[in-house]
Amino acid sequence: MTKLSVNINKIATLRNARGGNVPDLLKVATDIQKFGAQGITIHPRPDERHIRYQDARDLKSIVYTEYNIEGNPQHNFIDLVLECKPTQVTLVPDAIGAITSSAGWDTIKFQDYLTEVIAEFQRNGIRTSIFVDPIQEMIEGAKKTGTDRIELYTEAFAHQYSLGNEKGIEPYTKAAILANELGLGINAGHDLSLDNIKFFKENIPNLLEVSIGHALISEALYLGLDNVVNMYLNKLK
Repeated sequence: MTKLSVNINKIATLRNARGGNVPDLLKVATDIQKFGAQGITIHPRPDERHIRYQDARDLKSIVYTEYNIEGNPQHNFIDLVLECKPTQVTLVPDAIGAITSSAGWDTIKFQDYLTEVIAEFQRNGIRTSIFVDPIQEMIEGAKKTGTDRIELYTEAFAHQYSLGNEKGIEPYTKAAILANELGLGINAGHDLSLDNIKFFKENIPNLLEVSIGHALISEALYLGLDNVVNMYLNKLK
């Protein structure tokens, strides 16, 4: 079975918008695991606009499944990961001011840099994964960095699938086949949702893990609103 790691950045966004500690990020992480998810993902950014660096530290004692920290391996991020020692670190080449991730690594151009960073994490017992587009050369480049896994950047697939184009999966299937041949573990994430996850899973051989945040939290709002509205109505009778 492919593992589900839930990205809780949006919970932190909601908390930070009002100040205080509602919703309680640590309780949400605890409950998500209790509900059956096999992992918790966070993606702290330098401006700490959602996940704060202290959140990463606090979650260390809360996450008893797989703990995945994503981010651009700049000095502060590297120090944070080495301090927290999560199950997995996922390296993402996002710019400092980026709203969200928008591309995978150029594993050829940044091969030396990635190799050095990955070796440091592995020396500390942290599994490594790097965010890549479904391009053969980038998969081959990833292998040369020594990474344990890749995470396929799935926005293009999700967009094409929403348009009814199921052939948008083909580059991802080919990338997964190559990754399997090279001995790389395969994760995936970005814009995966209840609408497309089953089809994606069925077409990616040996998919180990998906990381889903924005869609899952949005779907939870929609699917849970009926229940919460009626709970309020019952209180007000």
